[in-house]
Amino acid sequence: MTEFQPLTENIDINSYVKNKLAHNKIWLAPLAGYTDAPFRFIAKKCGADVLVSEMVSADGVKRNFEKMAHYTRFEEFERPFGIQLFGDNPNVMAKASEILSKLKPDFFDINMGCPVKKVVKRYAGSALMLKPDLACEIIKQVSSVLDNLNIPLTVKIRSGWDDDNINAIDFAQMAEQAGAKLLIIHPRTRKQHFSGHSNWDIIKQIKQVLSIPVIGNGDIYTPEDAIQMLNETKCDGIMIGRGALGKPWIFQEIKDYLSNNNNSNCIKHLAPNEKLKYILEHIDRVLHNTQDTKVLIPMRAHFAFYTKGFANGSKAREIIFKSINPDEIKNTLRDLFNGKL
Repeated sequence: MTEFQPLTENIDINSYVKNKLAHNKIWLAPLAGYTDAPFRFIAKKCGADVLVSEMVSADGVKRNFEKMAHYTRFEEFERPFGIQLFGDNPNVMAKASEILSKLKPDFFDINMGCPVKKVVKRYAGSALMLKPDLACEIIKQVSSVLDNLNIPLTVKIRSGWDDDNINAIDFAQMAEQAGAKLLIIHPRTRKQHFSGHSNWDIIKQIKQVLSIPVIGNGDIYTPEDAIQMLNETKCDGIMIGRGALGKPWIFQEIKDYLSNNNNSNCIKHLAPNEKLKYILEHIDRVLHNTQDTKVLIPMRAHFAFYTKGFANGSKAREIIFKSINPDEIKNTLRDLFNGKL
């Protein structure tokens, strides 16, 4: 893996975004409760090009930065790394980006796509697609701060609020005019949440009208899905969220597929013991710098995905979900992956 060089004031920001963040890049999507530092570390080792923090409250950053610090800290290994902010107040969003810029992330992303009720009820996340004037002001104010620091701003959106309010194309053009340097689109409505299918044709239409790079997101679960999205939409890069849960090695599989002229026979599918090695390393990363094994409790969400599809997966989960003993958990996983459970 080559060492990544962060953005400096001497580099043209648009070229930087195109070459380092967009062109054929594979992003790990920010997923609250999943894409914390340990999982990002594993995804990066498995080939993810661009990483983003879990969603961070701008209000929380302004009130008490230290309380939010664990969401925003990252290692050099993770670059290019972006911090994703959400909020409904332009001034607060701008101030939060200024505070967090001291961490020297490679870019900031504004979340205008989260469908979760506690976010949208305050007109943040995907609810901002119902208030394009407010969204525009947020992008302008954050962009003004970041432009002075030569840090790119990206914006993540959905197709709209519901089937009667699909405004992604107009909204994307507004975001570009307001200062976004790259747009990420998950073409489901807020009402859909993660049900049904994402409408990739919206990605294609947005790509046709924007001059900034476009990253496509939604329903990528296999290397074939990734290539199909790139071919159908002509997007610059792709973002994978739920498709990476339980199989972070999907990033390398996609790269194998791309580098071998889309020949599925050339994809290196990991053997069970190779997959197990990454899972055990994930556990070690969670336990890094702590003696408190209770930190394994939130990791149960990942264990649910890692054990999915095994004949005795439910038996393994029953043991793992009752334990905070690292050795017991690791041995259970070894037995499961070796067919001995």
